[in-house]
Amino acid sequence: MSEAIVPSDNLFSAETYFATQPPPPSLDHDTSRVREFIQRHAKEGKKVVLVTSGGTTVPLELNVVRFLDNFSAGTRGATSAEYFLKAGYAVIFMHRQFSLQPFSRHYSHSTHPFLDFLDVSPEDTDGHEVSVTASERPQLLEVLTAYKDAHQQGTLHTLTFVTVNDYLWLLRAVSQEMAVLGRNALFYLAAAVSDFFLPRQKMSVHKIQSGKGSLHIEMDQVPKILKPLVEVWTRGGFIVSFKLETDQELLIPKARGALARYGHQVVIGNELHRRKYEVVFVSKQHEKAVTESSEDPDPSSQYEESWIRIDLDKDPNKEIEEEINKSCNGIWVNHL
Repeated sequence: MSEAIVPSDNLFSAETYFATQPPPPSLDHDTSRVREFIQRHAKEGKKVVLVTSGGTTVPLELNVVRFLDNFSAGTRGATSAEYFLKAGYAVIFMHRQFSLQPFSRHYSHSTHPFLDFLDVSPEDTDGHEVSVTASERPQLLEVLTAYKDAHQQGTLHTLTFVTVNDYLWLLRAVSQEMAVLGRNALFYLAAAVSDFFLPRQKMSVHKIQSGKGSLHIEMDQVPKILKPLVEVWTRGGFIVSFKLETDQELLIPKARGALARYGHQVVIGNELHRRKYEVVFVSKQHEKAVTESSEDPDPSSQYEESWIRIDLDKDPNKEIEEEINKSCNGIWVNHL
């Protein structure tokens, strides 16, 4: 498959995208439920966090058999959502269908299968009594208690997407609803969103046949939605985006470029092979600090970087998302 370079005047703007690509069938229902959740917590004066998580697919046919995907399992988003709940925030968790979710992530089918720590009591000849292995009880009790608390207090609301089209429509709708929160809205955009997509008008109706040999598809660039998110959909919200690179040297320049281009508050950079124990926060300095530092400041002095690192050799169970969330909260509070 080849990727065609599309001239800049043919790029999809956000406005063009939403005018030409159809919304998902469940959008109105999902938006109504989100509205109720936000209004309830807005009345209580509670901060609301939108956490996006997992990867998006790019269908190649209208009757989808083949699609492009990425490796994201949603670990960062699901883990971060738990820490936001623990810190007292209401969380809208917008995730890829079947990706990891808060609380249940501790017992995924591959790394910690829940059937492995359940036992049938040997005294129960009918096989009706199930117990939890003693060594697993403390963690299960902690996870289950937090899960029940979140549901009892109504502080967790979940939404699902599959395709990049689902994601974009949902993000716009949720962002517009969160506008009523003003500065009490945080956007934690941890989803791995596709960079390219195939417009519906270019898709084959049926399964692409393999009998013709090689496959060549020209894809369009997914519109950059951070700009309208900042300037139109939810002015006043605090926006954290993520930048994943395979070249460590590109992290900070790319993060600075995103801040300059879109005007949001924070980019969290992570390198593919180090992301579980090292990230960098990149943000703009306050105008006063930049002015006082120099009469003619270097453009790079407009930004500040802070690294977060954890030592997994010392504490294999430590999760870097705990430190990421603490830093996000600190920057957000200062922003308020």
